[in-house]
Amino acid sequence: MQRLFYYALCCTICLQFTACGAQKQSLFNGQNLNGWINYGTEKWYVQDGELICESGPDADYGYLATEQFYDDFELTLDFRQEANGNSGVFFRSTIEGTKITGWQVEVAPPGNDTGGIYESYGRGWLIKPDPEKDAALKMGDWNTMKIRVEGPKVTTWLNGTEMIELTDEKIGAAKGRIALQIHDGGGIKVRWRNILLKSL
Repeated sequence: MQRLFYYALCCTICLQFTACGAQKQSLFNGQNLNGWINYGTEKWYVQDGELICESGPDADYGYLATEQFYDDFELTLDFRQEANGNSGVFFRSTIEGTKITGWQVEVAPPGNDTGGIYESYGRGWLIKPDPEKDAALKMGDWNTMKIRVEGPKVTTWLNGTEMIELTDEKIGAAKGRIALQIHDGGGIKVRWRNILLKSL
């Protein structure tokens, strides 16, 4: 009987560890930029528990990237575009200065393919959402983006609407950071919150 009790206890502990492994981790602590690296001269700061990117005096490209590399994952985050709102979420990417090599899930004003995949310094647009799906974007309000990257397969959702699904061997072979982007040109401001990642 005692042996049976210990067996059941061990099974419970194993299940708890398995469940913990599947839990989401927060990449942004709501207080500061710990765990992130700032590339460029554009503004990245925390205000009222939100992460804000804003064009600086150079009006150039800027990136805020995770210190860690992430391979297979499901990432969810909220964003709210102010002014122009042209930004993006990079994955499996590497950065030197403000030159980024990797893949961007587009975040942009209406009519500019939010949720599509663009390869920087490479093949350019790999896939754009169908135009009617652009109605899922709520400009000036909070939006929820979900990005699932597993091997060579990438799927994105915007406010519950599946935007694209792509399988690409080059993506499958890559490793790198997750990074938020601010576009060049000036006049851009985007707010971010609830940046949660679940490893697959």
